[in-house]
Amino acid sequence: MSLKINNLSKNYDGTWIIKDISFAAHSGEILGVFGTTGSGKSVLMRLIAGIEKSDSGDISSSDKDVTEMSCEDRGFQFPSLSNESFWQKLFGSKESELADGEGQILALENVLEEADGVLLLDNSFCQMDKNTKANAYKKLKQVTKEKNLTVIFATNDYDEIFQVCNRVAILSNKEIKQIGTPKEIYENPNSKAVAEIFGENNLFLARRLTSNKSSIPEFLTLEGEHKLTTAQIDKKKLGTINQNIFLSIRPEQVVITSGASFPEDNLLKAKVTDIKFLGSTTKIYLDSEGLELKSKVLRVVGLNVGDECVVGLPPNRINVLKE
Repeated sequence: MSLKINNLSKNYDGTWIIKDISFAAHSGEILGVFGTTGSGKSVLMRLIAGIEKSDSGDISSSDKDVTEMSCEDRGFQFPSLSNESFWQKLFGSKESELADGEGQILALENVLEEADGVLLLDNSFCQMDKNTKANAYKKLKQVTKEKNLTVIFATNDYDEIFQVCNRVAILSNKEIKQIGTPKEIYENPNSKAVAEIFGENNLFLARRLTSNKSSIPEFLTLEGEHKLTTAQIDKKKLGTINQNIFLSIRPEQVVITSGASFPEDNLLKAKVTDIKFLGSTTKIYLDSEGLELKSKVLRVVGLNVGDECVVGLPPNRINVLKE
């Protein structure tokens, strides 16, 4: 059963919560809706379920318009996977004898057994520990495929998107900013808004120096005044020459080098300002004449706070972003 959302909007007391939301979800697919707390994910889910009425837009299921249908007539499943709601369903009492995570596990198993057609899940695994979540993700993906479900999976947990979803829609500032596979969006965020919320990024302002005819775009960072080159990109993304534009690069793509000098690799001198051990990785904080950067490495050898080093920002790893 496919699901199509077209220009869906909701206004509360003169304030738009979401505006002109459009996307399609397909049978056998888990489509994530990712956004920060308060971005409108839950409102969007209630509108799709039919619990609330939209101010504009339409919803179709398998090419059938369900916009004016009641929640019951739509037949979409939008379960509450809280411990209390599950216990009440079983025994008519809100006083559960289960731990919160245990209640969520049993509630999910019950929902997946009954699931048919469209399943809407809103931050449904929040009370499970890491290992329990991993089993829940596996079960959800298995049942989605076996039953050919259409699943909309709303979350503000960045890691869940990669664990669960085939594709993801990024919700920010009332709008869907980008849709694609988690890998596509991680490697190529299309805007500052997406780069800010979808994983950690080094994000900084720069001014373009080269003309549209130049084969290699060159920028000057506002902080530190470093000249950086990027890979060739669509000219439409470059903006106007001498206009400020945002650049981004992931921490794991910032290379700390022994000092080999290749200008085309955007090598900068920097000072280590902090080192944080994070278990499987270590984050190194750097200052390059006012340009603050973060690098993520597996382990640190021979580098301490206060040391000077050389960092590389590979041109093909730098994203040029629109506002």
